[in-house]
Amino acid sequence: MSDQVCQQTAEHSGLLKFLSAMFYAGSSFVITIVNKTVLTSFRFPSYMCLGIGQMVTTLIVLYAAKKSNTVQFQDFDRSILFKIFPLPLLYVGNHITGLASTKKLSLPMFTVLRKFTILMTMILEVYILRKTFPKRLVYSVVAIVLGAMVAASSDLAFDAEGYIFILLNDAFTAASSVYTKEKLGTEGLGKYGVLFYNALIIVIPTLLASAFTGDLHKAVTFKDWVEATFICCFFMSCIMGFVLMYSIVLCSHYNSALTTTVVGAIKNVAVAFIGIFVGGDYLFSWTNFLGLSICMSGGVLYSYLTFNNKTSGQNTEETQELKIPVAEDSTGKYSVN
Repeated sequence: MSDQVCQQTAEHSGLLKFLSAMFYAGSSFVITIVNKTVLTSFRFPSYMCLGIGQMVTTLIVLYAAKKSNTVQFQDFDRSILFKIFPLPLLYVGNHITGLASTKKLSLPMFTVLRKFTILMTMILEVYILRKTFPKRLVYSVVAIVLGAMVAASSDLAFDAEGYIFILLNDAFTAASSVYTKEKLGTEGLGKYGVLFYNALIIVIPTLLASAFTGDLHKAVTFKDWVEATFICCFFMSCIMGFVLMYSIVLCSHYNSALTTTVVGAIKNVAVAFIGIFVGGDYLFSWTNFLGLSICMSGGVLYSYLTFNNKTSGQNTEETQELKIPVAEDSTGKYSVN
């Protein structure tokens, strides 16, 4: 399965890879700003209910599209659960921890700490998809993570709970990206099936969890439901939640899981730079600014190496130089030699 996924990725044109990556970056940028507005500016009390709204929107849009024959994916049966597992669990963990960390952290620190997703994704691609990486790509990833560490070292608004949420979000995102890439090759699912059944399987448990924790009551009794501006932002967040999920799957279809993760990281650095001037919750320091600049440099280098067709042949040769040996023992587990 992993060899087939890698071969399909190589066959896609550079233009499709680039456009899908830009679509993901733009969608992610917009939803970060909208979610920050809903959860911080309006002080909406339930990030879990905001996530439920995004899931419901995804179900409505895709169900209507399937009924009108705009899109095609497999009808539900028992095999769906086996085909899509563990994506629903990873998705709900990614969704909830992402919204929670958005609420707890300033935009710049949120975007900085998200960089550790890249390293986690690279490790998981080695073990799950059996991929290898050129030296220059590894160096660019190291630069991104190093910049994140430099920027985070000067965080003047440290929030332990926020840091825990963001690191959990990194782990969920990395696992979700790699498994999404793997599941896209599963017969009967495809891009739209992955999106639809992910949301369908987890929306009811998430709704029950929000009711049990009291989040649903807080959301229903929120005072700003009578404000047209808040309602507009809330529904925009729901719509952008679907657009973001679709853009992630599309980018993963045309690119590697690592490239999808790095694209998100580059977008996050851009958000961080904007957050310096708008938002009002960023505490400036030169160390933090230097770290952000290092992150951006590493991201630009990665993008150049990935999307520049002229370097593709050289990258293929260098891949052999940095192959990470992974041996399979008698128990079926993988180990690094």
